[in-house]
Amino acid sequence: MTTPLVPFGRTLAFAERALTAVLRQHLAERQTTPETWYALQLVATRGPGLAREALSRDLEGSRNLNADSTRELLARLEAEGLIRGDAEVDLTAEGDSLYHNLRDYVAGPTAELLGHFDADDVATTMRTLQAITKLAEEGLAAR
Repeated sequence: MTTPLVPFGRTLAFAERALTAVLRQHLAERQTTPETWYALQLVATRGPGLAREALSRDLEGSRNLNADSTRELLARLEAEGLIRGDAEVDLTAEGDSLYHNLRDYVAGPTAELLGHFDADDVATTMRTLQAITKLAEEGLAAR
């Protein structure tokens, strides 16, 4: 079986763009950007004591952030009292509270959207995308 590489990549890119637009609009109702949400998620799920270097690298790998904007984002999150730490970063109590609030806020529309699809199809899609991500990251690391 051949894999339709070009349509797959394009389809994935369009889905990511559409989902990001919906997320951006939804988070804007809480005066939050997807970049802030992503940073809080990374610290909450990979911490406590997430290495700042690893956090910066993950953030810089996202579509909307580079080294300068990542430094600005982390400085803003520190100034707002949401994260703390130099070599290792943790959420403050306020950051943890905001993370959990946003997680619950985002979960509703996510469940509503995914509710339109068969649960087994969603699970298969997630496993496939996780495997693609792992293989791509391993390929990049091997270079």
